[in-house]
Amino acid sequence: MPESADTRPRVTAKQFKTSQEVRWCPGCGDYSILATVQAFLPELGVPRENIVFVSGIGCSSRFPYYVNTYGMHSIHGRAATIATGLATSRPDLSVWVVMGDGDALSIGGNHLIHALRRNVNIKILLFNNRIYGLTKGQYSPTSELGKITKSTPMGSLDYPFNALSVALGAEATFVARSIDSDRKHLTEVLRAASRHRGTALVEIYQNCNIFNDGAFDLLKNPETRDDSVIPLHQGEPVLFGKDGSRCVVRGTKGGLGVADTASVNPEDILVHDAHAEDSSWAFGLTRLADLQTMRKSPIGIFRDVERPSYDELMAEQMEQAQSGGPPELQQLLQGADTWTVE
Repeated sequence: MPESADTRPRVTAKQFKTSQEVRWCPGCGDYSILATVQAFLPELGVPRENIVFVSGIGCSSRFPYYVNTYGMHSIHGRAATIATGLATSRPDLSVWVVMGDGDALSIGGNHLIHALRRNVNIKILLFNNRIYGLTKGQYSPTSELGKITKSTPMGSLDYPFNALSVALGAEATFVARSIDSDRKHLTEVLRAASRHRGTALVEIYQNCNIFNDGAFDLLKNPETRDDSVIPLHQGEPVLFGKDGSRCVVRGTKGGLGVADTASVNPEDILVHDAHAEDSSWAFGLTRLADLQTMRKSPIGIFRDVERPSYDELMAEQMEQAQSGGPPELQQLLQGADTWTVE
């Protein structure tokens, strides 16, 4: 008789490590993310054989090799698509997707937005290092304007994607951002993402110390992070800076802005509500980040709302069809426009 969930021995973080040699460049932010995920996974209380990691192509996509669960190193940009098929056919699984900024937002952009709008029950970890690392340092969809790389020797002419603005525009139900080196915060975000029923997108600012070193130094350096990181806490006023000296306020033209806390009416300070059905304020928060310098970058959970997941709705529809309810499945398959080939 198989063990029940209650009697099954608890899986430890060590058991989520594989015998594979971890082969990222020394100092890469991926090491910290991997360690954080491996330490977090036992919290799921899910057997390792019921957890799947699907990746695309890129440095981050080595992830399935290093996590002792089922996994698939798939093809460029299609990880969310493959994960969609898996999650809809096997609702008993915990399905995680690992993609880089180029993988997810360039060749995989169309697949990503449709997974988000459908609200498939998958958790997407988007490693954003603002560069193509595996192919040796070309500019990516999130690289800043004017970025000088091997593929843009005179500077990139492309304005960068704001990954979380894209996600909210696609009606994502869970959108968050964390930083590779902040293991405590990243664990909290992963915990919330795992509880969410539907698609959860977690953008992780990840340092590439070979081709884009220091891209997020303003957010990590103790001397600058207080003025650059805007922490988001559910139900609390959005304050940042030393001792909360700066705040986020509702702008006069419908958007959001920043101000000195002492100079504004407390009622004008935005109180963060990730559970608000209207995503306008969450979208406004994503627009505060300066994509050129990384100043004023909100970090935390932007949106976390409930909506039926795609796989749940699909299962209900299939059950209705198979039970002979309207419309009958056989009638749909053999409608008026059919031919017999002899």
